[in-house]
Amino acid sequence: MGSVTLNPQIANADPNPNNVNTKTPYRIYIGYDPKEDVAYEVCRYSILKRSSIPVEIIPIKQSELREKKYYWRERGKLESTEFSFTRFLTPFLAGYEGWAMFVDCDFLYLGDIKELFDLTDDKYAVMCVQHDYTPKETTKMDGAVQTVYPRKNWSSMVLYNCGHPKNKVLSPEVVNKESGAFLHRFMWLEDDEIGSVPFVWNFLVGHNQVVKDDPNTYPKAIHYTLGGPWFEAWKDCEFGDLWLKECKEVEKEKDQKVE
Repeated sequence: MGSVTLNPQIANADPNPNNVNTKTPYRIYIGYDPKEDVAYEVCRYSILKRSSIPVEIIPIKQSELREKKYYWRERGKLESTEFSFTRFLTPFLAGYEGWAMFVDCDFLYLGDIKELFDLTDDKYAVMCVQHDYTPKETTKMDGAVQTVYPRKNWSSMVLYNCGHPKNKVLSPEVVNKESGAFLHRFMWLEDDEIGSVPFVWNFLVGHNQVVKDDPNTYPKAIHYTLGGPWFEAWKDCEFGDLWLKECKEVEKEKDQKVE
């Protein structure tokens, strides 16, 4: 099965289509929510700006998935974004082939995505940062309810080995009917089928800490999981200045295109 086209953007691809050494772009699916459009744009931009490899960025838009009849479940009261469940369609959308990444839109990338894809290991069905995270807050973002469950935030950034037999379980039928617990806790997998990547690739603002003079703690991808500077209440959050700087670059790029 070929991958399902939503609206990809390919960057850093080889300009010569006849080049036998051309590599297929790495597919990155970003969760999209209309109320966080600017967060998506900044996340996308931050990946493309620093990537040294060809990447194909595809927003996972619930409206498009509903139109294509890939997604039909009703939105639950605890779903803080439109991609709470659609994220698990990533292997299906990628045609159950190769490696693909899903990431929430509330990320800012500071590192080259090549370094992350270099960590992939075919013995795993998925790879992610295995946080031990219990939020103290009862709300997040724009007042959305903060839920607490095992493996919290593991599913916010996942490298999927889409061709792994176990990931065939993630069909539209299963994603539309299974519980949040089944999906967000990776219950279709055994523990030894879940690989780990360093926490700096899903650095949780307000939870993870930078240790002075320890480069292994410097974030490569900042996750504004409680809320980011695109919300008025979170304008002054930790690392908010980095996101606002990147946002200005996005706006400048858009203005130049208009001109």
